[in-house]
Amino acid sequence: MLFDTLIIGGGAAGLSCALVLGSGLSKPFADGKKVAIITHQKTSHLQNALFNNVLGLTPGTLGKDLLSDGKLQLANLYPDVIQIDNEKVEEITETEFDFKVTTNKTTYTTKRVVIAVGYTNLLNIKGLENYIKPHPKAALEKDRIWLENTDHLIKNNLYVAGTLAGWRSQFAIASGSGAHVATDILTLWNNGKHTKIHDKH
Repeated sequence: MLFDTLIIGGGAAGLSCALVLGSGLSKPFADGKKVAIITHQKTSHLQNALFNNVLGLTPGTLGKDLLSDGKLQLANLYPDVIQIDNEKVEEITETEFDFKVTTNKTTYTTKRVVIAVGYTNLLNIKGLENYIKPHPKAALEKDRIWLENTDHLIKNNLYVAGTLAGWRSQFAIASGSGAHVATDILTLWNNGKHTKIHDKH
């Protein structure tokens, strides 16, 4: 199966990106688009998070609950977004027309990739080495990294979202970054017409 978009990472940025893309799949301009997310969450900073200062979240919400609830929300609302569990991405290679994303179990082919994993220096996905730089908005002693990009775009059809895009480690910022990337992709689908999806009564 050839995906249009494959999201790597099931944290705040990745799930937000998947939800917004999922909400656009019913639109005529998205006809035939296939979207998937590799929902690897073990290294997400949300695993140990507690939220009191996020608009719309009940104070005391735990990050680990958000991770599991987010996957359920995506599955229930937008089942057309394929969730790939229990796989870890090992390499991304670019071909003339698309990308090959190799995990510990298989290889996927996709037109575009959104990288939405954490910003630790433990990032070990082959093929990204040339884009890794010290994080511009993290304390030096934390040894954080980013993938150099302009407005979330590393290069044509290769996006990065969340803290790895150079943003600070706040849930609302990472979520917004993922949604930002999704609206950029929706705009591409819609022949360059600026596009966003609002849920209405």
